[in-house]
Amino acid sequence: MNQEPIFFAPVFQERIWGGDKLRTLFGYDIPSTHTGEAWVISAHENGPSVIVNGEFAGQTLADVWTNHPDVFGRESTDDAFPLLVKVLDANDNLSVQVHPDDTYAQQVEHQPYGKTECWYVLDCDDDAEIVFGHHASSKEEFKQMVEDGEWDQLLRRVKVKKGDFIYVPSGTIHAIGKGIVILEIQQSSDITYRVYDYGRQDAHGQERELHIDSSIAVTTYPHKAEQQEKVRHDIGDLTETRLVQAEYFTVYHWVLNGKVETPVDADFVLVSVIEGAGSLTIAGQTYALTEGQHFLLPASVESYELKGNMSLIAAHE
Repeated sequence: MNQEPIFFAPVFQERIWGGDKLRTLFGYDIPSTHTGEAWVISAHENGPSVIVNGEFAGQTLADVWTNHPDVFGRESTDDAFPLLVKVLDANDNLSVQVHPDDTYAQQVEHQPYGKTECWYVLDCDDDAEIVFGHHASSKEEFKQMVEDGEWDQLLRRVKVKKGDFIYVPSGTIHAIGKGIVILEIQQSSDITYRVYDYGRQDAHGQERELHIDSSIAVTTYPHKAEQQEKVRHDIGDLTETRLVQAEYFTVYHWVLNGKVETPVDADFVLVSVIEGAGSLTIAGQTYALTEGQHFLLPASVESYELKGNMSLIAAHE
């Protein structure tokens, strides 16, 4: 089997809260100054990634997942590709929202996955903050505070800085705040329930739809902050920090100053270069790496070498 990484072209999504930092930070050719998201490793129907190299060039990740399960260490792929990686530019506050778990997504939305996600803060303003959780003790109290518009009392706000990591399980009330750029790793789902949107209007003077009943149904009461202790160890010139090991994904932060050769311990690994530059060598073939690139290491790759001065985020199931 051909041992080569799979590189992707980002799929851009314009959003009412988007900006232009995906261009200024990563050099992406964004469609407008309201570009909110780059779906950088995606097999979701709302933004499938196109492969830009190798034998699968021109095909989507979804195509390869369906037609070549061996690439992912599987005999068949009857289910949907499990993960989705995005870069988000919050030029304004995102809506306060919540996502369902798998059971609710399957029973109510007829979708394969709910949405548990996690965020790595790539860049942010000095006073940046997120909404993470709520102060209600019960569903009844939450519903009453929503009906009364007591948003300042209800919502839990947390300051963030560059390099912070936040694990956001399904059922968590959350919002990315203005001035924050994040890398998001999540279940491959696009189900979002808005509970509050600051009364904003779109280009046509219409307020965006809210999903109050669904939000109340899927929110966790009371709020639980399930952050894990980071686990760090050195591998040659690489410092690896495990950020989270959860039901749907395990995520690492890698900082490389030099070179490292390491085996692949998962069926496939999703990797994002978030700072710096270097190279990736597999089976004698070398690939240049620069920040803003995203690739998948398939099951055929037993080991690889990284060289350079760069930071990366890696994830697997």
